[in-house]
Amino acid sequence: MDMLEEKMNGGPSMEIIDDVVSVHDHEAFAAKHLPELGHDVKDFQVYTWRLTNWKKLEKKITSPEFECGGHKWRILLFPFGNSNAPPNDTVSVYLDYAEPKKSPEGWHACAQFALVISNIHDPTIYTVSHAHHRFIAEECDWGFTRFSELRKLFNIQDGHLRPTIEEESADVTVYVRVLEDPTGVLWHNFVNYDSKKETGYVGLKNQGATCYMNSLLQSLYCTRYFRKAVYQIPTEDEHPTESVSLALQRVFYHLQTSDQPVGTTELTKSFGWKSNDSFYQHDVQEFNRVLQDNLESKMKGTEAEGAIAKLFVGKMKSYVKCVNVDYESSKSEEFKDIQLNVKGMKNLYESFRYYVAEETLEGENKYQAEGFGLQDAKKGIIFESFPPVLHLQLKRFEYDIQRDAMIKINDRHEFPFEIDLAEFIDEASPVRSESWLYRLCGVLVHSGDVNGGHYFALIKPDRETRWLKFDDDRVTPVTDREVLEENYGGEPLNGHLYPMQRNQLRTMKRFTNAYMLVYVRDAMIDEVLAPFKEEDTPTHLKRRLDEERLQLEAKRREREEQHLFLTARVITDDTFAHYEGFDLATFDDKNWPQSELPTFRVLKQEPYSVFKSRVAAHFDLPENKVRLWVLVNRQNKTVRPDAPIPDNEPSLTVEVIRNSMAARQNDLRLYLDVLADPSKPDPPPGYIMVFLKHFDTSKQTLYGVGKVYVSRNSKVQDLHPLINERMRWTPGTPLRLYEEIKPSMIELMKPKLTFAQSEIQDGDIICFQVEQAEKELHDLETQGLYSNPIHFYDFLQNRVMIFFRPKLEEPDSDHPEFHIVLSKKHNYDTMSQRAGEYLRHDPIKLRFTTTHAANGTPKAVLKRSLNQSIADFMGSSYVNPTTTVILYEKLDVSIVELETKRSLKIVWTGIHNREEASYPFLLPKTSMIHDLADHLAKVVTLTPGGTGKIRVFEISKDGKTQREFTGSEMIGNIPEPVELYAEEISKEESEASEMDKVINVFHFHKEVSRTHGVPFRFVVKPQEKFADTKKRLQARLGVSDKEFSKFKFALMQATTFKQPSYIEDEDTIYDHKFAPEDSLGLEHVDRSGKGRLGAGEKAIVIRG
Repeated sequence: MDMLEEKMNGGPSMEIIDDVVSVHDHEAFAAKHLPELGHDVKDFQVYTWRLTNWKKLEKKITSPEFECGGHKWRILLFPFGNSNAPPNDTVSVYLDYAEPKKSPEGWHACAQFALVISNIHDPTIYTVSHAHHRFIAEECDWGFTRFSELRKLFNIQDGHLRPTIEEESADVTVYVRVLEDPTGVLWHNFVNYDSKKETGYVGLKNQGATCYMNSLLQSLYCTRYFRKAVYQIPTEDEHPTESVSLALQRVFYHLQTSDQPVGTTELTKSFGWKSNDSFYQHDVQEFNRVLQDNLESKMKGTEAEGAIAKLFVGKMKSYVKCVNVDYESSKSEEFKDIQLNVKGMKNLYESFRYYVAEETLEGENKYQAEGFGLQDAKKGIIFESFPPVLHLQLKRFEYDIQRDAMIKINDRHEFPFEIDLAEFIDEASPVRSESWLYRLCGVLVHSGDVNGGHYFALIKPDRETRWLKFDDDRVTPVTDREVLEENYGGEPLNGHLYPMQRNQLRTMKRFTNAYMLVYVRDAMIDEVLAPFKEEDTPTHLKRRLDEERLQLEAKRREREEQHLFLTARVITDDTFAHYEGFDLATFDDKNWPQSELPTFRVLKQEPYSVFKSRVAAHFDLPENKVRLWVLVNRQNKTVRPDAPIPDNEPSLTVEVIRNSMAARQNDLRLYLDVLADPSKPDPPPGYIMVFLKHFDTSKQTLYGVGKVYVSRNSKVQDLHPLINERMRWTPGTPLRLYEEIKPSMIELMKPKLTFAQSEIQDGDIICFQVEQAEKELHDLETQGLYSNPIHFYDFLQNRVMIFFRPKLEEPDSDHPEFHIVLSKKHNYDTMSQRAGEYLRHDPIKLRFTTTHAANGTPKAVLKRSLNQSIADFMGSSYVNPTTTVILYEKLDVSIVELETKRSLKIVWTGIHNREEASYPFLLPKTSMIHDLADHLAKVVTLTPGGTGKIRVFEISKDGKTQREFTGSEMIGNIPEPVELYAEEISKEESEASEMDKVINVFHFHKEVSRTHGVPFRFVVKPQEKFADTKKRLQARLGVSDKEFSKFKFALMQATTFKQPSYIEDEDTIYDHKFAPEDSLGLEHVDRSGKGRLGAGEKAIVIRG
């Protein structure tokens, strides 16, 4: 019985007291109790079923059938509650789909309904509950298990004159709205949903936080001209994890041909990303640019050269045009996308108009026109052409100066299915008269806030195909409303929602909105989105991937047939001789290290004689020399050989052996016993097979040395001559023998007892060592070595492999990645000592940080403690209990000093705004910033005759301004982590007059958000032309004429959200009324490779 509790269906049952509405007034009742859900109604019906003799009704009854929306329905009633509710206590009532088995396969019906029990004499006395549900074969009834308590229905409630059930009679009414489901997925639970079958497309798997990448890749894939161009890049001789081009081709081919979601791990590996890079959400615009730059370089000299520019590149012109004289200064630039403001803009047209809006230069801000002097002028941007595929970035994320943080703009911003951009084309452009009608083909959506969230794409792949939602691994059809209205942002406009639902919608809608729009020029849609043909796919790619698919298919069949097979793993004397651990080998995945054993995949029904022949052939042995023993799990949790497999039963199969000799095991574990004399396959009666291990105190090793057969009645000391002979030791060499009973129980054996008295049996293990003098044993122990097998076995039981990685640097020769095997019982100092030996660094100057087992990210700095064992700081790990990752830092000071002092690094940029060096300091936590500046002054070279003053500062998160310290801050109070910078204060700034202005200057490349370098302060002077200002800027930066000639200069106004205003030589920037946050931007190439992004962001690098 499918059911829905009241809380999940729009609220509990309601006894109606005020706003009295009759059950018979269908229109008014539906308006009150069936809230508007925003879907078109296909049909609406009301059905009433009168019941009498309530107390004599059956436990389960159904009403006559009625029709609504082309489906037959009925009411399903449990007058005294169904089996899932307390009996005789409640009424359970459901809407039931009448004939699910007679309906066509895959049927469904989306219905909103209200179930009502009312008084037969007074229809204003009733109890009602409403719900909505997608009725399918697996969920063909839906409603309320605890619709109402029976006593409330039989008794008069407050405000009523009658009970709901009177004279043991009542009307049960159902209001049903069957809703239109144009997409076919309304309220779908997506169990067994098939994207390919429903839409013809498949999704992309999310690697952790790669939904931003998935949404862009699907948009690029559906841009078929782009897909064809990517396919034209030659990749026959490349490897997918090293070639971005090939990896992207493979993703696209899988999207074309697969019926399952496609993985992108190969692609991100080709970018040079590590696994944890997949857990960073990057900016889609930045990712798109870096990816396209990479592909563009690969397309040079190929058939695809120029394809990206042809698709995505348009031209814009920035100009200054005099009002009263015939003079214009202009500059044309290419663009691949346009960033449009959302804040304060009602729709896309307004954003475009704001983008091209002219600024008037007049009064104090007149323009210096060459040959005409100061003139009133208009300054602006106009488009000369738009590309066939227009990527519009809606500026949903921006920097908030007050918070010094990025914020998300969730304002409502409307965009249309088609937009005519002709009005934004320059009237002088030769293409002005062409059609510039664009059709919306993609909407990339972000749901969440600036710190994270989810990305998905809405795409219309061509003129004929409907809009589809690409949400990671799922692709579903969507309505026009889902494309536009639901992604405008802001508040929902539907005023009919009842309170609970309205609040839910507001929460969802406010944070879900479009951040990138893809428009395709109508005149070029048929070329850009042309149908994809078989020959468009490279034959080498098809051949390569079809071969891989066949291999995967073979592996899949192997998995499906796995139940017909079992695995047999074979221990040999050779594997035993190379094994260091408990038993004869390790079989449990949890134990480490794993044993590399010869493995056979065997049909369960294979006769043992055939299997034995295969084993003999594999080891190149005569069949009559091979005897196989079955290993079993003993009660003490050891795994030992138990009995040999009989050779004289021809009907014996591998499965019978497993079931009879190794019960409760999935696979067979065998020991290969090579017989010395095949004519005597069995040892004499009363003999047992015992395995030997040698513990070498000098090498600190424990390895197997084969097996021996001993009589049960012989004495333990009788083994001594056999061992000495096997080891080629001097006869009479004194030995000590131990029995390996189980990992935690290693016992010294008594030499004069017999093997029977010592309870030794087939498959037992005896460990031996050469007896040594007490002094020798003591010397071993003082060196931290193990003097006997008992202690060594304890180490084996507790050994762990610790992987050390540098915390702050990429691994290199000075900061290598390495591993050390230790015991969980070792303490901090032992670990530190061993790591220090490896790194050749003083152990007390190493600082360690634990990591999260799931992703290897830093967790907590380890405090030095003599009592703390490695087991304590490993904690409980469900990933792998025998390994852990520790991050290390090589410090210049001891960790003891760090308790009272603060270690800080400060980057010195000198007088020329260059990152000259990084200086470490270890100062008492009570020191002030001015103390830090004093220490810095002693190690840096200040300008002779300069101010001698140093400014210490941080950089704002957007990379555009300094955040200067006053000098009186205590360094212990500065939050971690911190990046500190210092510069020499220039004489020009120090001696600036009251008339001068000191402004912020920062560096960027192409986009204002792509800042780099270190921002600095600069003095601007009254009436100084920018040509002269530039000379002082060049001197301040100390760059060559050649390099400085490539710089561009832009005025950034924090109060407006327009593009940067580029400055000409004749401008006087002093005349600009600088707000505190306004700044001067220097646009030039970042040669440092240390670009900055917004808070929490990580620069995108694609290397392959």
